[in-house]
Amino acid sequence: MKQKLTWFLAAMSSIGFAILVLSIAGCSTAAPPKGGTADESGKPPVAAVKPARTGGAELWGRNCGHCHNIRSPASYSDAQWEVVMLHMRVRANLTADEHKEILAFLKSAH
Repeated sequence: MKQKLTWFLAAMSSIGFAILVLSIAGCSTAAPPKGGTADESGKPPVAAVKPARTGGAELWGRNCGHCHNIRSPASYSDAQWEVVMLHMRVRANLTADEHKEILAFLKSAH
């Protein structure tokens, strides 16, 4: 009986760890590939086109909704949103511009 309990606890720990790792990995975004070299087909890469400027509200909805329910911008004070955004900039792999735009949008609700 003790051996079964030990096996069960080890299995549950492994499953819990796997879920934790997958949830953390799912919150990051992949970095875009760097240009300048040909791919496997030998063709040169297409020139990078600068994406259209995206508003803070759209960035907020697109990036924050991947991992959790989006809160109302009025849920936190400006100071609290600054702390949240500092943490989430690292977790969501946001650029400095994306971070600034999202934070400006969240602060505009007050």
